[in-house]
Amino acid sequence: MPPASGFGSSVSTISELLSLGRHSFSFEFFPPKTDDGERLLWQAIRELEPLRPTFVSVTFGAGGSTRDRTVRVTRRILEETTLVPVAHLTCVAASIAELRSVIGEYADAGLRNVLALRGDPPGGPGTPWVQHEGGLEHADELVALVRSLGDFCVGVAAFPEGHPESTSRDDDARVLLRKQEAGAEFAITQFFFRADDYFDLVERARAAGCTIPIIPGLMPVTNLSQIERFSVLSGAAFPAELATRFRALGDDAAAVHALGVEVASEMAAEVLAGGAPGLHFYTLNRSTSTREIYTGLGLSAFA
Repeated sequence: MPPASGFGSSVSTISELLSLGRHSFSFEFFPPKTDDGERLLWQAIRELEPLRPTFVSVTFGAGGSTRDRTVRVTRRILEETTLVPVAHLTCVAASIAELRSVIGEYADAGLRNVLALRGDPPGGPGTPWVQHEGGLEHADELVALVRSLGDFCVGVAAFPEGHPESTSRDDDARVLLRKQEAGAEFAITQFFFRADDYFDLVERARAAGCTIPIIPGLMPVTNLSQIERFSVLSGAAFPAELATRFRALGDDAAAVHALGVEVASEMAAEVLAGGAPGLHFYTLNRSTSTREIYTGLGLSAFA
């Protein structure tokens, strides 16, 4: 079955899809570690496929630990679904030769879209970044490597609240420009909880000369402790006033879920109204919240 885009087109690169001038709608999955996790992942993929998203992406695990699974899952999405997959690739724990090998696997599979990331420090968040021996140090170097090895459309990460290691948000914008200059054609942001942080990122990037589409990444809150843990790991601040609203619901899982969908829907509508090219949802391999947000916004929001 050939891949088809969420726009009902045979176009298969993200830059071409975004150039159509319609809002994109995409999901991110992570490779499963167990058989049960794999069943959950494919259940989510099958439940989200009828929404005809513009693309879906598959992450690398911490320290590049799921590289083989990422390649396998991404390839299976390409071969067994109508979805357009974006494969992740990081500099972590890999030599240039190993990176070339993974890129070759993607090319052999017919994958044309890659999200090129430096990745988290091998020792985990909060530890110093250590370049792998014989590897790459920065994401722009990885972008250039991918572009040199095939007809790939390459995306990169952007950080609404600034990368944890950056000296300033202006410096962050200049880094994004360097990624564009290396060949990046679109960016997806780290998740955030204040629309103003996204708008500030876009304004700074444009002022620095960066013109690529910057897609906002959203993570609906379905579990408060989990989101707070992710926020600490990613450096994305979870606003105190928002935490208070969720804590007031106690152990009422249904109420937490409903509020999470409400908050994410409001922010999705706000960033779209403010000019965002689309929405990218961190699904945590579950589909319910994303489907509810999509339905609540209405299909006309993505016309």
